[in-house]
Amino acid sequence: MAYFEFLPVEKDGATMSEQIQFNARPLDLVNVKPGQYYELLVTTYGGLYQYKVGDILKVIGFHNNTPRFQFIERQNVILSIESDKTSELDLLNAVNEAKTLLDPLGFILRWYTSHVDASSIPGHYVVFWELKAKEGNGNIVGLDRTIMAECCSRMEESLGFIYRLYRKENAIAALEMKVLKQGSFEALMDYYVSQGASLSQYKGSSCIKSKEAIKILDSRVMARFFSPKKPKEFG
Repeated sequence: MAYFEFLPVEKDGATMSEQIQFNARPLDLVNVKPGQYYELLVTTYGGLYQYKVGDILKVIGFHNNTPRFQFIERQNVILSIESDKTSELDLLNAVNEAKTLLDPLGFILRWYTSHVDASSIPGHYVVFWELKAKEGNGNIVGLDRTIMAECCSRMEESLGFIYRLYRKENAIAALEMKVLKQGSFEALMDYYVSQGASLSQYKGSSCIKSKEAIKILDSRVMARFFSPKKPKEFG
């Protein structure tokens, strides 16, 4: 039903962003190499030819002669305002660092997504968080503003050097966190399904660019927080 090929990509260790290797040609499954990164291409009976799925994979070994892949990130799901390039993996790492501060509050992070707000100058990153209580009915009551603001700072400290440099120079404004009401990401999924997405194959993205999708989440914001300080240039 489908034929898979693998386009070599190079990872930039500073930002974990990817670049297609110069003069790279798609490889068959038997020609991939351990430790290398690839973008997945698919050709189908239905008419797709070398279609870029958008998934970046890493070969982590072999089972007999069959390569074993690790999913790394979705290609081009990045936040960028100036020369900063924040990949999906960069954002995931930043969120993981910040969400450890939620434990004393008794909250856990259900899901998150993000977008760039360029409506004012300078622009800034916006990260949506949906939280739930570890115990009880899951409703969020009494967010500690100091800790939530520190979550914003922790995310910024975890982002790449270029981002932190532009924040220091005021070329990027403070990161903003918007805490959402319960069920917000279900509402977002309902919207995408109404637009033709398959319910069985839907998976949330860590970055959204649809104005309508952003509008849906903005309508469900229950609290907003900003990073109170600039991140250290060298972290």
